[in-house]
Amino acid sequence: MPDELDQRLARIARTPFRAKFHLRAHERASVEERGMATMRVHARDLIFKRLAPASPYRDGKQTPYRGHPVFIAQHATGTCCRSCLQRCHDIPKGHELTNDEQAYVVDVICRWIGNECAHP
Repeated sequence: MPDELDQRLARIARTPFRAKFHLRAHERASVEERGMATMRVHARDLIFKRLAPASPYRDGKQTPYRGHPVFIAQHATGTCCRSCLQRCHDIPKGHELTNDEQAYVVDVICRWIGNECAHP
């Protein structure tokens, strides 16, 4: 699975819109200060509240472009809204995300954040 995830992230990163997202110094510092375990908790909470419902409130507009490393990661990985989730990860719209789908999205986000912090 890690190799598949890395391949998918590499493919997504080749799209011009997704390729422009990177963590800035203060966001990297936030990850370093709080740790990846905390980022994972934040990602899980944000996905549960903003992406998991079958019809998320303001779908397509619910993820800010800055303010938290998870938000930036969502845009970089195509996990920012249900349309992008369907297009980039083949998870269809119109149903509540299962626990496994939510865990997958959190893994994608955390993998991207980890990669960003490992390669300054």
